[in-house]
Amino acid sequence: MKHIVMGTAGHVDHGKTALIKRLTGIDTDRLKEEKERGITIELGFASLHLPGGTTVGIVDVPGHERFVKNMVAGAAGIDLVAMVIAADEGVMPQTREHLQICTLLGIRRGVVVVTKTDMVDPDWLEMVQDDIRTFLQGTFLEGAPVVPVSSSTGEGIAGLLSAIEKSVEEIKETQDIGILRIPVDRVFTMKGFGTVITGTLISGSVTLGDDVEFFPVKYRAKVRGIQVHNEAVKTAEAGQRTAVNLQGTDREEIERGTILATPGALKPSLRLDCVYSYLKSAGRKLMNRTVIRLHAGTSEVMARLVLHGRDFLEPGDDGFVQFVLEKPVAVVAGDRFVVRSYSPVTTIGGGVIVDPLPAKHKKSETETIGDFEILADEDPLRKIEVIARRAGIEGITAGMLAVRTGISAKRLSKLLEGMFSERRLVLIDRDEQRVLSGIVYENFKEWIIGKISDYHREYPLREAIAREELRSTPGIGSAAGPKIFLIALNDLEKKGKIVVEREMLRLADHAVTLDVDMGSLREALSRIYRDGGLAPPTAREIAAMFPDQKKEVASLEQLMLREGEIVRISEDLNFHREVLAKLREDYKKMLIRDGEATPATVRELTGLSRKFIIPLMEYFDSTRLTMRAGDKRILRERT
Repeated sequence: MKHIVMGTAGHVDHGKTALIKRLTGIDTDRLKEEKERGITIELGFASLHLPGGTTVGIVDVPGHERFVKNMVAGAAGIDLVAMVIAADEGVMPQTREHLQICTLLGIRRGVVVVTKTDMVDPDWLEMVQDDIRTFLQGTFLEGAPVVPVSSSTGEGIAGLLSAIEKSVEEIKETQDIGILRIPVDRVFTMKGFGTVITGTLISGSVTLGDDVEFFPVKYRAKVRGIQVHNEAVKTAEAGQRTAVNLQGTDREEIERGTILATPGALKPSLRLDCVYSYLKSAGRKLMNRTVIRLHAGTSEVMARLVLHGRDFLEPGDDGFVQFVLEKPVAVVAGDRFVVRSYSPVTTIGGGVIVDPLPAKHKKSETETIGDFEILADEDPLRKIEVIARRAGIEGITAGMLAVRTGISAKRLSKLLEGMFSERRLVLIDRDEQRVLSGIVYENFKEWIIGKISDYHREYPLREAIAREELRSTPGIGSAAGPKIFLIALNDLEKKGKIVVEREMLRLADHAVTLDVDMGSLREALSRIYRDGGLAPPTAREIAAMFPDQKKEVASLEQLMLREGEIVRISEDLNFHREVLAKLREDYKKMLIRDGEATPATVRELTGLSRKFIIPLMEYFDSTRLTMRAGDKRILRERT
């Protein structure tokens, strides 16, 4: 079933509320102040049952210039506008501003209602209608039905209902991204029920018992009751005016401008990338970094407008902008917005959000403008590529891709499969549906190769770098998750670019080679250890022998340890492997002969001091030749 919301628009005191009462029997002015002053201040709501059986939700908006921000909040999410113009006054300032706002919000259907016809003669009415048609030329209401009515007598109401019904039939329901979103336009407390919010359900659906979250405040609640057109329902769908009764909420936590949504589905942002249209009627240049009032959904927030590619906009220009917000909002790509000047407060433009979660742009102006052009275009694949690239090495979930591209989850799923096969995207977590830009992925693999190569140059005598050392290297590596890191390493290993040996990584063509000088130094070290026998110099003593080559000595010792030429006994003691092998045989023979060994008997065997004896005995324990038995050592196996 088609769900349509119609909103009123027009100048103050042109009879919008009286018209809604005549159509529906509902007086949408509910406030005492509204009754006393005779003007609409706040948003009002009603339901219209058309002759053909369709029920249309109605939002009645204020017409007074002081309450335009309330009008903008009410216009968010409407499909059809009833532009109300009084016959006795014709087109007035708020008629023009409301039409501009409807245009900026992307409303493309409407009927024009000429009210108070009982207060003018036929000739005047005909002249006013001609003026209205002239005024509407070049707007989305050009050619729309212009219906004269009298809310007092009921004259023309049947014709208006027919015009509305025909317009409703012509409206095609927009495809939403599938995420529950209700921009809150009213919050109140009902005795016996608790907190109730109302708003137009602009995407997704809500069902009794659902858990929901309010953004940007990130406040959670549970759905206790739902009403559509004043009737209790189990589920409300996109396009319906909806009232939601909430369980476990504090009225003070929720206000107009918040969004009721699926938990975790949205992400508050302090920056928005947008395509902006500056109205011709603005009258003067709009300079870069101007402070403005941004209306998105039902929210109003102060923001600074940052232009890209230019320093100002002339009236009537379009441009790419990033809004830097005073407080966060939670919106979706494709959402429309209205901009009003800071002071005096007038409508000066609006447009469409192309990325609700951008970073501050630091890259070249050319790339930034290029991204804007792609995001403003209709090609969904290129949009996905830009957003995935902007998400960086952390990747982005399919749900957040929908938010940042405005593409429905169902359509997005099909597009992603094709992009995976073409390697434009890489799936890095199937359970989480997290994807990575193909460009970012290739850059990451190049980074890995580059860092391993740098390591080989810096430490030519080390065979490989530890995996965790590489991961902790500042830059893209430390930001990458373990899954993408593993995927990239496996990919590079399969392609023969690197070798992975347990926790160590090296380039496939890397081998430790020594130049003449280093070869001579290694020979000298080997001779020192061999000649040192069972009492070699400590590592510190050896380093002191080569005061100008300490770094080279340390690197060579690591190489000799890896290759087994020397063996580390303790933190500061290394032995040549031939010397240690000879001692092992002598030690074993003594143990077989005597059945046991003590530091004293080892001293008789070797002539060494405790400085060497204790580390050596512990070493032979650790290599499982011997085992402790009290203060003595015995062979583990008598063979």
